[in-house]
Amino acid sequence: MTEPESNLQYVDPHIGGMGHLLHPTRPNVQLPKQMIRMHPMRADFLDDQISFFPLTIMSHRKGELFGVMPYSCLADDEQWKKRQMYDHDLETVLPYYYSTYFVDSDIRAEFAPGRKTGFFKFSFAEKSNMLVKLQINQSGDWQVISGNSVSGVEVFHGMKAYVHGVFNISGNATLNQQIRVNVRKKTSRSEPVVLFEFPEDGNQSVEFKYGISFISAEQAKANLESEIPDWDFEALKSRGGEVWTDKLDQIQVKGGSDAQRRTFYTSLYRCYERMVNINEDGKYYSAYDHKVHSDDRDFYIDDWVWDTYLAQHPLRVILDPGAEADMLQSYVNMYEQYGWMPQFPLLYKDDPAMHGFHSNIIFLDAWRKGIRNFDVEKAYEGMRKNAMEATMLPWRNGLRCELDYFYRENGFYPALKPSETETIEEVHGFERRQSVAITLAHSYDDWALAQMADELGENEDYKYYIREATNYRNLYRSDKKLMWPKDAQGEWIDIDPKFDGGPGGRDYYDENNGYTYAWQAQHDIHGLIELMGGRKDFIANLDQLFREDLGRTKYQFWSKFADATGLVGQFSMGNEPSFHIPYLYNYAGEPWKTQKRIRFLLDVWFQDNIFGIPGDEDGGGMTAFVVFSSMGFYPVTPGLPIYSIGSPVFEEISIKLDNGKTFTIMANNCSKTNKYIQSAKLNGETLNRTWFTHDDILSGSTLELEMGQYPNKEWGASGNAAPPSQVTINSSKKDDENEL
Repeated sequence: MTEPESNLQYVDPHIGGMGHLLHPTRPNVQLPKQMIRMHPMRADFLDDQISFFPLTIMSHRKGELFGVMPYSCLADDEQWKKRQMYDHDLETVLPYYYSTYFVDSDIRAEFAPGRKTGFFKFSFAEKSNMLVKLQINQSGDWQVISGNSVSGVEVFHGMKAYVHGVFNISGNATLNQQIRVNVRKKTSRSEPVVLFEFPEDGNQSVEFKYGISFISAEQAKANLESEIPDWDFEALKSRGGEVWTDKLDQIQVKGGSDAQRRTFYTSLYRCYERMVNINEDGKYYSAYDHKVHSDDRDFYIDDWVWDTYLAQHPLRVILDPGAEADMLQSYVNMYEQYGWMPQFPLLYKDDPAMHGFHSNIIFLDAWRKGIRNFDVEKAYEGMRKNAMEATMLPWRNGLRCELDYFYRENGFYPALKPSETETIEEVHGFERRQSVAITLAHSYDDWALAQMADELGENEDYKYYIREATNYRNLYRSDKKLMWPKDAQGEWIDIDPKFDGGPGGRDYYDENNGYTYAWQAQHDIHGLIELMGGRKDFIANLDQLFREDLGRTKYQFWSKFADATGLVGQFSMGNEPSFHIPYLYNYAGEPWKTQKRIRFLLDVWFQDNIFGIPGDEDGGGMTAFVVFSSMGFYPVTPGLPIYSIGSPVFEEISIKLDNGKTFTIMANNCSKTNKYIQSAKLNGETLNRTWFTHDDILSGSTLELEMGQYPNKEWGASGNAAPPSQVTINSSKKDDENEL
């Protein structure tokens, strides 16, 4: 089989472009980990009209900055206020290039990104009117510098973005206003626009290049002049293609179908959407203290760590450890500037979204996998401060409240009975207490804090937080085999774990019901197996998860649990807390079921079409699961330097590492039906266990799997074949009565 010159040909940004219930993916055009991210503004792939092209976005799914749109009309013709129809079949989307055709106005629009810059090219029909609209989406203003240059500032969420743009030809500029209506919120606002009319002089191509800065208008101009000094659109496009080729070719695969390759490499492309580097010539503006800092080191923002700690950060640890170190140091910098270790560090603030202090986990995971190029002492200080002083309440930042004190005293977050009214004013009116989800999340977070304390010799902290890591056990209800809410008196609350708790089950859980949260103890899986009665009962409970019915119609279920998409029984492939669950069979002696489940889930829910993402993709948070699982392994417990083996979809996978070595997985006889592992070798030595270490990857090992059509139920079935406990991995650890 002849392998392609580049894996770029397999990337299709339209995959997932129609959300099952919630958000679709966006066909982002950008360079990897860079702040210029452009996608056409439309509802989803089915929408046949485009509103405008943003010059960049604030943060993943959090709004747009500036905008541009070409029209075949004059400034006194209000056609420029309308959306334009495009032809889906005449649209091209590559990671580094975008092109579309507006049917009614006969205009072709093209775009290529730089790091802090962008380049649009608009080709008009012969002798048509040529008008280009530049807009601001929040508040701000435009300044026309000349007939072919403009600067603008947009004010949003307490900070500013600056743009400096230049056209290739001169035109007549007119300042104007447009009204934007929000139908859902029933509001409208006036937005400033500048309209550039260009003469019909036989040149029917208008080019617009621009620089963006979060520091100043002068810096925006400097960014443009340094990155795009000429008018060579094709050269910028070509450079973008080379950058993406380098990233995507880091992982090479053989075998598999073209459809599987499209899913795989599109998923890998999406993992590079964020975090994004906003350092500009050795300076960056931080919204975390509203100052400009001098620093030659890259400064990264835009992370939703509740989503990304599971797979996206661990994947980057393998593929780009240098960038991961810079990202962790950026977290530390934000802590020093802001006073709290951030959890959802957006461009303009730490968003208090979701729950948990999961930055603890990404610091520990990187540290244990050999990434040390960040201020670990300062990181630990911030981790500990959050644990001791910050509220655990979802969607709230700030000091702890009485519920947090209760948690530390009693080992669980108290819930309200369905008939009770909330009395704690700090509790978010919609997000509620999420009492079970909070208890489970902070058990894992405290485990990570304990392990980092141990790494740094903080023995008293280790002893305290390793005890706190067992708090999840306080909410395990053995007669139900589920994690269950308790009231402040420690009594079980009578609920239907499938459906109670309001929208998304948020009184007790979060976005998912009790069947998903039964498995949220990634840091103590063997302890969870014991709670459920041993390996046999654990397996039976896990099997039933994939078979348990909704107990009501889909219409009724999804009216409350819109995030729980991609259902197989009560298992929700479309939401992040489920990612590790299919791998749990490895821990209980039936790894062939992991192999069966993973292949089934990939085949069913991650196809190469517009419905190919079962839930919110969250800027690489979900597609990192696809990358790992397609390669045949997964980091079930970030914070432990081990990987659980699944079932690769390709015959051979090779990963070029930062240290110059290559990690290889051979899956002999792998096919759609040959998904079961018959035997395994690691570097030529027989491997009877279901895991390998991060050091195995770094040393450039070869994992060789013999695949077959029927399960070998003996391989990996013994008790010592399961992924190990912490004490096995860290041989320097002294025995402790509180060790998990």
